[in-house]
Amino acid sequence: MSTIALSPLTAAIVALLAVAGAAVARLGHLGHGRAVLVACLRAAVQLGAVALIIVWAVERPLAVTAFIAVMYGVASLTAGRRITSGPAVRWAAVPIAAGTLPVLALLVGTGTVPLRGITLIPVAGILLGGCLTATALAGRRAVEELTQRHGEVEAALALGLSERDAALEICRPAAAQALVPPLDQTSTVGLVTLPGAFVGMLLGGASPVQAGVVQLVVLVALLAAEAVAVLVTIELAARGRFPLPR
Repeated sequence: MSTIALSPLTAAIVALLAVAGAAVARLGHLGHGRAVLVACLRAAVQLGAVALIIVWAVERPLAVTAFIAVMYGVASLTAGRRITSGPAVRWAAVPIAAGTLPVLALLVGTGTVPLRGITLIPVAGILLGGCLTATALAGRRAVEELTQRHGEVEAALALGLSERDAALEICRPAAAQALVPPLDQTSTVGLVTLPGAFVGMLLGGASPVQAGVVQLVVLVALLAAEAVAVLVTIELAARGRFPLPR
């Protein structure tokens, strides 16, 4: 068998793993026991729905565009809520777009990624997902640093730095750590992990060389997109677009 079958056994194993993850979180007092179960349930429902929608949408350009727009909206809202609250969450849409759009345009414009729904949707989803994580991590770290080290910001202002430059001096080193996970993923691919695009193509019948080429394109594109997202997120935080908690 070259793929994972949809069967009662598969469903039982997935359910067992979800319960085990929740139990570990609860018994270890990690505070996310219920969240683990909810996340797993949402993943099952959402993936089922998405699979049906993609089958219908891939041959309809307007549907593909709408699908990607929905993914972008959800990614922006999710990242924004991780960073701040209130109307300011909308600013998270800026770094996600800044990271995703140029990279996706380059891939499609050069023909590296075919202009077809079946390829556009997953590639756009990978880029949006990476930028979501990078934006959320960078934004949270920037806000935390600016909150906890407010006195240092004031000291930098007293030395004559502008508000933006003073904030950057404090939050940029910590927020830039959001790039560490994608850097580790890219530098250890094939040695530690075999990412989803590679495994998916192998399961779909592609040769290892074809799968490797696709995965390399995806990883490098993702790292570039995340770097832009982190840079823009830090800039927005330094300019006060993500309000500090009161």
